[in-house]
Amino acid sequence: MAGKKLKKVIFVCTANYYRSRFAEHLFNALAEKRGLGWRATSRGFKTWMAENQGPISDLAVFRLTALGIPVDLKRFPIQLRQADLEGADLVVALKESEHRPMMAAQFPEWVDAIEYWHVDDLDCATADEALPVCQGCVEALVDRLAAADAKKARLDSAHPRHRSLDPARAAAG
Repeated sequence: MAGKKLKKVIFVCTANYYRSRFAEHLFNALAEKRGLGWRATSRGFKTWMAENQGPISDLAVFRLTALGIPVDLKRFPIQLRQADLEGADLVVALKESEHRPMMAAQFPEWVDAIEYWHVDDLDCATADEALPVCQGCVEALVDRLAAADAKKARLDSAHPRHRSLDPARAAAG
């Protein structure tokens, strides 16, 4: 992807400690492996309320490590800001019933402009239940973005202005 500006997805959960951090690391590993022009970061709605031990949940680290994905153990949770939303190409909140009200309270103009998933936090599901759901959502998102990029590339290459730039095509056409 050298020379091409990467698009940005932001995964958001309550504390930016467990689900959103898992999604961020997994997405980046999958996107890089597939050569996708996207990178992820993550943020939290209420990072100040969390009682986190360290920069990222051990449960997320354990599963990412089991998947062979390296983990940034230095970055601590980061609070979601307006500038983050404005700088993103896509924003995904990890659980609609939990995060839509937080989005409405903190960033009401964005409440309907983001994507919502249904990945439970530890108060509703174990990591063995929730993280595979999150993994499936991330994998589906990567597939969707890759398909959209491939479709755009096909349309761009079929456009007359692109054909005229290819001397071999112009001569044949």
